[in-house]
Amino acid sequence: MGRLMLVAIILLCSVSLGHARPIAPLDGLEALRKAFAGITDFTADITQEKRLSLMKRTMTMTGTVRFRKPDLFYLEISSPYASRMVLRDNTLEQVMAGGDRNRMVLPPEQGLKRWFSKIAVPITSVPEGMKVQADVSGPVYTVTIAPQGKGQVRELVITFQEDGTVRRLVIAEQNGDRAVMSFRKVRRNVGLAEKDFRLD
Repeated sequence: MGRLMLVAIILLCSVSLGHARPIAPLDGLEALRKAFAGITDFTADITQEKRLSLMKRTMTMTGTVRFRKPDLFYLEISSPYASRMVLRDNTLEQVMAGGDRNRMVLPPEQGLKRWFSKIAVPITSVPEGMKVQADVSGPVYTVTIAPQGKGQVRELVITFQEDGTVRRLVIAEQNGDRAVMSFRKVRRNVGLAEKDFRLD
């Protein structure tokens, strides 16, 4: 009887924890495409944990993000690490709290427009130039994309629900820096305009 109870408890725990099971890379990409098909934009509050390889420590930040198809992403971090950043396709601009500005241009193949063009139509094969892994746990998918090239991004991991709600985003860079964003209060299709992505 004791063994039966133990087995039952283990089974219940495994169901409640929702262990992820691997799925084919193509199935993961197609799930991502379907989830984002009906979304034109979204906003969310975030908590970001950023590990800088040079500093050997992790900084925890809070802020907000905005996204609009096909190629606009805005990130605002609150004090004490206050900054604002906008990514327009493959051009990243950042303004620090003191007014200092940084600008970086990613390789064209790592631009947002190209990534979203790849999932704008049904996917029949893994796009050339990237390695993909995927898993699913109930209605939650995780897709890991590793661009093959010399760009800044080494790996991108996105965790999302079937309805397109993003839950987590991990960006690992070639230099060893790593950012983990956890999303909450996600609002989809709110009608974001060009003015919502300005740094001035």
